[in-house]
Amino acid sequence: MVVKRSSTKKGSAAPRKTQTKSAKGKKSRAAAQSEQVVTKKSNRPENEVVVYEEHEFELREIPSQGERVLIGPPWLTRFERARITGSRSLQLSVGAPSLIKAVEGIANSIALAIAEIEHKALPISIRRVLPNGIYQDIPIGWMR
Repeated sequence: MVVKRSSTKKGSAAPRKTQTKSAKGKKSRAAAQSEQVVTKKSNRPENEVVVYEEHEFELREIPSQGERVLIGPPWLTRFERARITGSRSLQLSVGAPSLIKAVEGIANSIALAIAEIEHKALPISIRRVLPNGIYQDIPIGWMR
């Protein structure tokens, strides 16, 4: 089953069919504006395609309760860790100063970025967002 989402935002009308001049005559503007080209985004039959209405929501922050992580696990997920490691190693490779003292055995920027994450030396916060728009900004120092 294929799932498509319809757009209900303002100004997102379907593309209109362009008028062509013919020898027999011109179409009236009202008739031309009422004709719209429906673009098919799937090769599936119409009865197999489900269209859901998009829901718009407003972001709202959860007030912090001490140093508790209220959304998600109380540790960095592997995806968050990978994103931070990649970003920080790129910064280090182009000349950013290290935030920890030199440690023996660190040979490259990736290893140094991992060491900075383990020492919780980075001034970075993770924003975890729920599908309903509620989010929490979590400093790395709160993570286990």
